[in-house]
Amino acid sequence: MKKEIGIFVIILFIVAGCGEQKQSTNDLIIVDVTKNYPKKELRLQDFMDVEYVQLETNDEFVNQGIMLAVGKNLILVRNQVRDGNIFIYDRNGNALRKINHLGQGPEEYSSIGKIILDEENNEIFVNEGSSKKILVYDLFGNFKRSIRHRGDSRLNIYNFNSESLICKDGLFDAGDNSTGEPPFVIISKKDGSILKEIKMSLGWKREGTKTVNHNGMTITTYTSNFPETSVMSYENSWILTVYSTDTMFRYFPDHRMIPFMVRTPSILSQNPESLLYPGVLTEKYYFIQIEKVEPEIRGTNPTDAIAIFPKTSLVYDREEKAIYEPTVYNDDYSNKVTVNMIPNAVNKEIAFTRKIEAYQLIDLYKKGELKNERLKEIASKLDAEDNPVIMLVKHKK
Repeated sequence: MKKEIGIFVIILFIVAGCGEQKQSTNDLIIVDVTKNYPKKELRLQDFMDVEYVQLETNDEFVNQGIMLAVGKNLILVRNQVRDGNIFIYDRNGNALRKINHLGQGPEEYSSIGKIILDEENNEIFVNEGSSKKILVYDLFGNFKRSIRHRGDSRLNIYNFNSESLICKDGLFDAGDNSTGEPPFVIISKKDGSILKEIKMSLGWKREGTKTVNHNGMTITTYTSNFPETSVMSYENSWILTVYSTDTMFRYFPDHRMIPFMVRTPSILSQNPESLLYPGVLTEKYYFIQIEKVEPEIRGTNPTDAIAIFPKTSLVYDREEKAIYEPTVYNDDYSNKVTVNMIPNAVNKEIAFTRKIEAYQLIDLYKKGELKNERLKEIASKLDAEDNPVIMLVKHKK
């Protein structure tokens, strides 16, 4: 009974805090991060469309196919080693051009953090976290302007509309390193001026590090390296997440904001705490992730020790209004190949992308394990040293 009262109080507080934004508590999704949920097997093709694109390989276009951006007409990828190259393909995988402005000059980037492809304005935004600036180029790589991050913040950027970017301060979840400013802002694409500060009641904010003992050693692990899903497009809105709070919010283009999902028990009552963040959100399913902030340390000494934070995948079935622990498999293979439903913030059409190495696809083709005719066609013409094949997972129309 006490637990049920606690949940009711949380929901009542959230709804009351939304001011004029009316939403029934029946619309809120409540996720118990401590509960074991029943298993459920899902077929990817039942609720998503899948497209495969072969990236052309030639003397100038040899790369590892790390996805940067996908638009209606273009695909941008880079190498695993951040050598400054941005490879631009059309949506059919034909090589178009290569951009590289690696350097320390005012029109150059020292690294590529995140890229926004703005085909509407024929621009590419290269976010550089270390120098806290955004370099803007045209689609042929010509420099146009530079935008500074706000104050001491380190912005993660996302395409809000034709005139603006929606951003989150990447230092906010790092505890004591936070600037103390609102974590979410909307800035102008032209000059970086703040168009809107997105206010929300955050309450307590967790620390950014954990100290653990391992093999007689004291190791400090950093837990602020969260996925990019803290800002995620969903239909005609955005899902905003601060990992140290109990609620995800849905933010609309007219600046309305309503609660979207609530976790229980409150993070304030947990030690160690479990973080809740969104995965792929579809018309039928909401995929979500739980990450327990209790690191498993692997390694024998501090120099090679790695902190692994246990994760659990869940899915909310919108029709059944029930939560499951899912296994999603790709039916384009004769064997059940599982798919991780973590988005990589591509665009509103494409939920996420994955790459398939050429040699792997050739091996599957020779074994007769490919069911998809397009994959068979691609694999039959591949060389083992070719660029990866890109899998685009799209929302059904």
